Formats: sequence, structure tokens, C-alpha cells
Amino acid sequence: MEPKKNPQSDVRRNSSIYFAVGLVLMLLVTNLAINYKTYDKSDIALDGLNLDDELEEEVPITEQLVTPPPPPPPPPPAPEVIEVVEDEEEVEETVIESTETEQDAEIVEVEDVEVEEVEEILEVPFAVIENVPVFPGCEKQKGNNAKKKCMSEKIAKFVNKKFNTDLAGDLGLSGRQRISVGFKVDRSGNVTNIYARAPHPGLEKEAKRVIGLLPKMKPGRQRGQAVTVPYGLPIVFQVQD
Repeated sequence: MEPKKNPQSDVRRNSSIYFAVGLVLMLLVTNLAINYKTYDKSDIALDGLNLDDELEEEVPITEQLVTPPPPPPPPPPAPEVIEVVEDEEEVEETVIESTETEQDAEIVEVEDVEVEEVEEILEVPFAVIENVPVFPGCEKQKGNNAKKKCMSEKIAKFVNKKFNTDLAGDLGLSGRQRISVGFKVDRSGNVTNIYARAPHPGLEKEAKRVIGLLPKMKPGRQRGQAVTVPYGLPIVFQVQD
């Protein structure tokens, strides 16, 4: 008896392959279904970085210093015009005579030249003067120290007698007053270069007036020569309130 169908169209011939393929697909779908997970949308961060935004960079404004151009160079000096002068005039030449003397020349003796001595004005302090100026009334004192002491006492006594101490009260001053006075006894014995320093110009004027009344003295001497001697003293008094 002959078969009715074609053997190649028999479905049962590859049934084992189809079964294996179907089994693999079922296992794959089952695995995906087991491992499938879902997430809450609220946990998803929606913020992100937009790289399309361009960053604007602030460029500092700087002032460009304009350097002035250097000054133009000075113009070149004009060429010196050299004038050519014709040598028509005769120039007299200077003859330099010899300073050497001849052996036969007479030697003239030079007379002595008198040199005038210039008198030097010296000023010696009162403390180191060899011979102190002599105040009138101190001539009989022996020794330089005794004459110094006599002169100081005489001047102090003279100032105390002549100075108007009531002037300070009239000027509105009070308390202890001190006046620094100085002067010079010149080479003739006269009192010169009087100066005074006081708390009030009125006291200075009075001190100068009194010192100007000092008598003429015998001038001081240093090494036998009359010299100028500076002298200073303080005038101190108390104004009675």
C-alpha cells in the first residue's frame, strides 16, 4: 500500500526542535518577568545641567595709557661759515725778551721793605683773662682774682641801686623775675654790645638802661695787649604782691 502524504511535509519530523525552542523562550520570558522592577517617579531627579547655556564672562574695563610720542630731534646745527681773509695786513710779532741776566750786569741791592703790622682785635672771656678790666674803686686790689671779685661786687651793687624793681609790678608781673644781661668791655674800657633777656620787654629795656650807666673801666689785657672782654650777670628780684 502507498503512503498518501509527502514525507517532507510531516510535522512530527521536527517536533523535538520546536519543543526545545519553545522551552527556551518560556524560560527567558519567565526570567524577565521575575527580574522586572518598577521605580517611583518622585525619586527621579528632574534637575540637570544645561550645557547649552553660555557662560557670560565679565571682562574688566582697563584704561589704556597713551604714551606721548618722543619729541622730534633738534635740527642739526647750521654749518659754520668760514670766512677767508686775505693776508694783506702785516701783523706785528711780539718779541719775548730773555729774563736771564748777563754776567757783566750790575746787581742792585734791594732795600729793606717795611711791613706794617696789622693790629688784631682779640676777645678773651672774663674767666681766663690774664689782666681783668679794672672797675673804678678796684685799683688797689692785688692779684687778678681779687680784682675779678671786686669788679663783680661793684657791678652787682651798682645794678641793685639803679634798677627800678617797682617796674615789674606796674607791668602786671608777679613772683620771682630773672633777667639775663650781658655786655662787653672794649679795648678802650667802654661798655658796649649790651643785651638783655627778660619775661617782659619793659624789663629788658630797664636792664639795658642800667648797664648803659656803668662807668668807664680800665680795659683788660692779654699778653700785654688791650683786648675786649665779654661779661654777663643775672638780675633776680622778687615782686611783692
